[in-house]
Amino acid sequence: MSYITINGTNIDKEHICCAFSDKKCAESYKQKKQWLKKEFDEGYVFRRIDQRAKVFIEYGPAEKAWIPVTAPNYLMLGCFWVSGKYKGKGHGKDLLQEAMEEAERNDKDGLVTVVGTKKYHFMSDTKWLLKQGFQECDTTPAGFSLLYLKRQDKAAAPYFNKLAKLGACPEQKGYVVYYSNRCPYTEYHVRESLTETAKKRSLNIRVIKLETMEQAQASPTPATIFSLFYNGKFITTDISVCMDHKFDKIVLKNQ
Repeated sequence: MSYITINGTNIDKEHICCAFSDKKCAESYKQKKQWLKKEFDEGYVFRRIDQRAKVFIEYGPAEKAWIPVTAPNYLMLGCFWVSGKYKGKGHGKDLLQEAMEEAERNDKDGLVTVVGTKKYHFMSDTKWLLKQGFQECDTTPAGFSLLYLKRQDKAAAPYFNKLAKLGACPEQKGYVVYYSNRCPYTEYHVRESLTETAKKRSLNIRVIKLETMEQAQASPTPATIFSLFYNGKFITTDISVCMDHKFDKIVLKNQ
């Protein structure tokens, strides 16, 4: 199957994989597209299978990434997903290879990405990436791992920025959410689902939206799509925690 690149000229008529059939997230979906349009000007790439499916990869210059990582001259992988019946057919390797070829064409030192030391929601599969030759170069106490695939032995290893490396957020009391429009699900579930969930439990949840690259790069969490903290401690990257039927189970499991 063939792949297509989404860019400023075709994004209005092409889907961007996630949430394309989720009507309640329609506005969030538009906001992700608006986010992408701005990032395309910074060299961001969105590549997907030429089907109505969730098979895609996102990447761009690490210096411009909305992630608190220092990785000069690397390409930072964002969302990278192969789902459903398309698994096990080589699409992940094909998309990853194209990203590496992009790094070679632009004389980059390699690829870098954030994952969980264990499987975290809305993050790539750590074990699979290690099998593809990625190596771990940094970790945080909150369970995040920084992986890189370098092209040259002399390439410097990337690392987490200072605040993200601490593994906690500055707000030491109560629930705090950090999120951005990097994902087409976040705006709806943070502003709607989580608001209702908090109201039902009489909780005061502080919401911090990362609206610029600078804010994201200075954030206390490498999971700038969505992160929930409680009393300063990282809880989860799972956006479904916003939903009433998931909140208690996920929070209790991770406290």
